[in-house]
Amino acid sequence: MSLDPTQCSDRELAALARTGRGDIYRELLARYKAPVFRLIRHHVGDADEAMDLSQETFVSAFAAIERYDGDRPFRIWISRIALNKCRDWARRRAVRSFFTRALPLEKAHDVAVEGPAPDVHAADREELARVRKAISGLPHNLREVLILRGVEELSQSETAELLQVSEKTVETRLYRARTKLRAMLGEN
Repeated sequence: MSLDPTQCSDRELAALARTGRGDIYRELLARYKAPVFRLIRHHVGDADEAMDLSQETFVSAFAAIERYDGDRPFRIWISRIALNKCRDWARRRAVRSFFTRALPLEKAHDVAVEGPAPDVHAADREELARVRKAISGLPHNLREVLILRGVEELSQSETAELLQVSEKTVETRLYRARTKLRAMLGEN
């Protein structure tokens, strides 16, 4: 009799993954690739970068599967890894941006222009770009809470656990993020 990975809990899958079974890794990937990609995509704003960071997230998670605590939801654990990958990416991007701006003007045409990827499902691309720009202008601690609660629809307790802060901190940051976002978008 063969074990069906689709019938296993996340805790069981993580335990089996420690044995190196490829089918178990594929099942974890199938369960969590979409939520991880969405989280990263909303955080970095670029689908290609999000794909790369998603792959890095799963490679890191599978390499560290022994450290997964089965008492916590797997989604929270892997989302934490994804969020750390996004933070690393933002730091690297800031360094690249600094050096890009430091180029002489005659070399400026060699620098690729970065902008939000077009969203084929958006009815109003200009408004979407305006909102994305405003969200990206938020401090990272407010942006993270806004994305996790508003876009990823994590509960307040899940968000608090993921960010390793109190639920009250999540509530306060979400309020501040929404207030700042309204001000940035010129809404009252």
